[in-house]
Amino acid sequence: MDTTVYVPTDRTGAQPDRDRTTPDVPAARARTLSKVYGAGGSAVRALDAVDVDFAAGAFTAIMGPSGSGKSTLMHLLAGLDTATSGSAYLGTTETTRLGDAELTRLRRDRIGFVFQSFNLLPMFTAEQNILLPLELAGSRVDAEVREWFDTLVTTLGLGGRLTHRPAELSGGQQQRVAIARALIARPEVVFADEPTGNLDSRAGAEVLSFLRRSVRELGRTVIMVTHDPTAAAYADRVVLLADGRIAGDIVDPTPESVLAGLDALRSLEAPVQGTPQRDGVTR
Repeated sequence: MDTTVYVPTDRTGAQPDRDRTTPDVPAARARTLSKVYGAGGSAVRALDAVDVDFAAGAFTAIMGPSGSGKSTLMHLLAGLDTATSGSAYLGTTETTRLGDAELTRLRRDRIGFVFQSFNLLPMFTAEQNILLPLELAGSRVDAEVREWFDTLVTTLGLGGRLTHRPAELSGGQQQRVAIARALIARPEVVFADEPTGNLDSRAGAEVLSFLRRSVRELGRTVIMVTHDPTAAAYADRVVLLADGRIAGDIVDPTPESVLAGLDALRSLEAPVQGTPQRDGVTR
């Protein structure tokens, strides 16, 4: 296990020893991606010329101090927000060049979402909620889809809960339904935004284990934003952000190495605040 605490990255955030075995095209990537809110003296640069790759078939966590730009990065990669400049890609598709209708189709057909709030429809059963993306897309639930549905239900331990409505499920069970819903259309990437934020520690651990299993056993790609070092330790890799820039990587993270990495960022920023360098570390 690599317990490296803090590793400054190149402009792409690449890790040569690991990336050789991944597909040539990352599942998602950003190139000089920037986001500025407001204008003039009140402008806030939430993301500052970020270059980073996210490997296919991997579980990657994005972490950083409050205001570091981690949620902004995820929203731009997922086509939920518009960039001020730069490019974001899903596979070979430059999402920052797509119009509203094209983005809607891309999010429906190629991306899955898991949010802190479960966003289940209260009048639908667990099974109906899981199948909802296919219904909205007008897709037929054929034998192949039913086989994939059964695989998800078995993997996520939902077999005895399919006829239950959200109010009849625990928080952990509702989030598992949300994960199955995110995976049912076999998306290229699942974006998870603080997926354990509303769960207790036991339910959160179960959800994180299922996300990891979806990568290792079902071949999915998961990109997760979290503030929790324990949650980040379930990932294969942690990308650190500071002041809207890529600040480092942790490979095969542990809760201790993630905490140490965040502490290293804070200590590097402390001596001379306000002089960020191009690698995203304030020195």
